[in-house]
Amino acid sequence: MKTSVKIRLDDTKQLVLLGKALSVDTRLDILKLLCGRELNINEIAEALSIPPSSAASHIRVLEAAGLIRTALQPGIRGSMKLCSKVVERAELELLTAYDMREQMEVIQMPIGNFVDYYVEPTCGLVGERGPIGEEDEPRCFYHPERSNAKLLWLGKGYVEYRFPNNLLKKAQEVRAELSFEVCSEDHEYNLEWPSDITVWMNGKDAGTFFCPSDFGGRRGKLNPEWWPDKNTQYGALKTWSFTAEGTFLDGEKVSELTLADYELSGAEYISVRIGIKEDAKHPGGMNLFGNCFGDHPQDIKFTLFYKES
Repeated sequence: MKTSVKIRLDDTKQLVLLGKALSVDTRLDILKLLCGRELNINEIAEALSIPPSSAASHIRVLEAAGLIRTALQPGIRGSMKLCSKVVERAELELLTAYDMREQMEVIQMPIGNFVDYYVEPTCGLVGERGPIGEEDEPRCFYHPERSNAKLLWLGKGYVEYRFPNNLLKKAQEVRAELSFEVCSEDHEYNLEWPSDITVWMNGKDAGTFFCPSDFGGRRGKLNPEWWPDKNTQYGALKTWSFTAEGTFLDGEKVSELTLADYELSGAEYISVRIGIKEDAKHPGGMNLFGNCFGDHPQDIKFTLFYKES
């Protein structure tokens, strides 16, 4: 689960969260404690000789910055939060797209705007106000209201989206990024339910994210009040980067395919498929989060960096 992240001056929100997280000595001490091990909040408080309430407050700031992950574990007096570090390397570029003489186009694709799919139960769609169609009925993925979906899940299969590439008629792509919030899928949340979740771009395998859990145990930060606590609550925000050096997932190289290999201008659109391979080692399904479920207020975000021809 540990990753590398690259942050630029354009990433204002993430920079602010990261700066806040690293601006207090105690939070740095917590990160040191979590190197190579997991600890609950009481253990962290005891190690640093601070009140558990103070430790919990620091943990929330570190989690908001994406540096650690928490999960509930059974305890003698109820459940306790188990904390683990999920980022082991952060690279800061004090550059903007303008500094690099690049322009960029950002497209937020609603998760209900898929153009093709194959799904097997468990599966379903929900919008901000309630379910869309019948749960565990794959044919409901073509329900007229699917474009309003804010969360979808599937036990097997994929969903496919098409992004516009018209600007590439007069420009040259430099790199591209794809990000979305995702996790495994069990009938209810299950912290011991791994899944291999793959991205294909223009039909080519762009790498697989090993997700350890169908996350739950605490409410997703954006979930509407009607969403049951027993269900999946949040995912991990993952970013695929497509460059001249290869394909990267959260800063780690996952494929030798370069940006040119995906031929972004070769068709009338850019195809992005997200799903589970038929021969996946961990075929644990997936939950795909929109902008009002989970922890991150975004849909499927595709960013194309380019230079004018």
